[in-house]
Amino acid sequence: MYSGLVHAHSGLRWLVLIFLILALVKGISGWMGKKEYTDGDRKMALFALIFTHVQFLLGLGLYMMSPKVSFAEGVMQNAAARFYTVEHMSMMILAIILVTIGYSTAKRTSEALGKHKKIAIFYGIGLLIILAAIPWPFRGLGGGWF
Repeated sequence: MYSGLVHAHSGLRWLVLIFLILALVKGISGWMGKKEYTDGDRKMALFALIFTHVQFLLGLGLYMMSPKVSFAEGVMQNAAARFYTVEHMSMMILAIILVTIGYSTAKRTSEALGKHKKIAIFYGIGLLIILAAIPWPFRGLGGGWF
């Protein structure tokens, strides 16, 4: 079960990134181009939100059973253990909160420019945090491309 969750979490990362980038691009272009907020814009932001939340749920499951997560004494001195136990989870929760706030506030905003602006800002900051919190292979934390 653990191996399957790891592969699902690792593979879904690409869908999360793709949908967040697409929603961000639509948000920025709508904001800068003063475009109407279409149903397509709303759906793209919603799909990014959904994939982000599904990824979070998979991550929670992994967090509970991962051998990389440790609460033993000295965990903060080990970079990889500290990353998986504290940093990755904390940063991802913050990013998901920002994406959720962005979608929720955009949904309640009445004018199109405000909707695009909220999606662009909140999804953009969330995406940057997610990119910083991914255990990319070049970081030497035991992450892989897939």
